[in-house]
Amino acid sequence: MINKSILEEIAIDDFFKIDIRVGTILNASFNKKAKKPAYILDIDFGDVIGIKKSSAQITENYSLEILKGQQILAVMNFPPMRVAGVKSEVLVLAVVCDKKGTILIEPTKDVNNGEKLL
Repeated sequence: MINKSILEEIAIDDFFKIDIRVGTILNASFNKKAKKPAYILDIDFGDVIGIKKSSAQITENYSLEILKGQQILAVMNFPPMRVAGVKSEVLVLAVVCDKKGTILIEPTKDVNNGEKLL
């Protein structure tokens, strides 16, 4: 059961400010500068948005080969951050599980890159 005191309520308008889109991972490489194991991801978000880069600590459950071609969800409208030498332009969404580690959030069916989560 979730302790309700740890959940901060937000207005629905605040949620709709978050721009979450589908992208396809084109390339993944190991980020050698990261303190904790991480990958550098090149993600295609379609013709309008283009290719964006992200650093993601997902090495425990995903190999470089598995990631290529995988569709993911990412937050598009956070400011870019410098993460272990990488300009991370989007935040890839994942669930951090106690026993299973970090699990990417992905669509259950193929969709066009750049489609928005509503």
